[in-house]
Amino acid sequence: MEIKITKTTAPKQKPDEHNLPFGTYMTDHMFVMHYDTDQGGWHDPEIKPYGPIELLPACSVFHYAQECFEGMKAYRTDEGKVQLFRPMENVRRMNTSCERLCIPELPEDVMYNAIKTLVTVDEEWVPHLPGTSLYIRPFVFGTENYVGLRIPDHYLCMIICCPVGNYYKEGINPVKIIIEERDVRAVRGGTGYTKAGANYAISMRAENVAERSGYTQVLWLDGVHRKYIEEVGSMNVMFKIAGKVVTPALEGSVLPGITRKSCIEVMKSWGLAVEERHISIDELMECIKNGTLEEAWGTGTAAVVSPIGVLNYEGKEYTVGSGGIGEVTQRLYDELTGIQWGKRPDPFGWTDPVC
Repeated sequence: MEIKITKTTAPKQKPDEHNLPFGTYMTDHMFVMHYDTDQGGWHDPEIKPYGPIELLPACSVFHYAQECFEGMKAYRTDEGKVQLFRPMENVRRMNTSCERLCIPELPEDVMYNAIKTLVTVDEEWVPHLPGTSLYIRPFVFGTENYVGLRIPDHYLCMIICCPVGNYYKEGINPVKIIIEERDVRAVRGGTGYTKAGANYAISMRAENVAERSGYTQVLWLDGVHRKYIEEVGSMNVMFKIAGKVVTPALEGSVLPGITRKSCIEVMKSWGLAVEERHISIDELMECIKNGTLEEAWGTGTAAVVSPIGVLNYEGKEYTVGSGGIGEVTQRLYDELTGIQWGKRPDPFGWTDPVC
């Protein structure tokens, strides 16, 4: 499908690149594509000026939360060029989310082209300063004008973008994490492996309590046994234990992070041992006490790699390793960001030039 492009006649003033709070300043344009069963599926892809959309009060997404999204970035290199990082991984993962939520599959070639075209149209919004990037948010939701539980015949797919700095105010400095003991984020058979907005809505209560108590995020335990570690609120999680990296296995309740996958592939290329398996909170606490927990970090598109300096469990704080940035954590951050911003060679073929 050809993407129609209508450029704005009133470009917005761009924000100060030295002060880019995450997710605040939207670019001049957005991508929109409609789905209607009676029109044969997805149709009329368009890039047009960023602005309001009109939805009726009975719109199905308001009542039944049939929605999913993705998060990815465009990076500006020192030469002034713009590139993406593994964009097809995001496109395919979005369709995995769509399948679970009974949303019609998105045409991969159209989505890939839409992402690159939108970034090209708003190329001037890709910031130049070190550590900054253009965050890209594709999302799709049901728009049926009907109050009743059924699979809609109408959907809207959109992509918006915003220039961003660090996701966490701490940047690459270690964050404090509290282990959640009351609420549950996901269970096997549910939607934990998808990027459904509802997953994040049900995590807000625990995250709000954590923030008020001085912590950056929560670490979730499994929803059945309440003992196995799953992920941090906005990141996958990894631990270096006695020289070996351990991360929770993907069994349906943990998001299959693209940064997680990239970290594993990078570490294996370095010859590091990586295990994807169950790790209980009791095992982790024992590793802290006997000194074998050497490092802990989160991985995700927004923060890339974020070291964990302190864990709180049952009201007591535990320092991870020295409390600073671990050797593997720093090395991973340097390698991934080096590839993403074009400062290091890309032996994996992960970067995708845009303009």
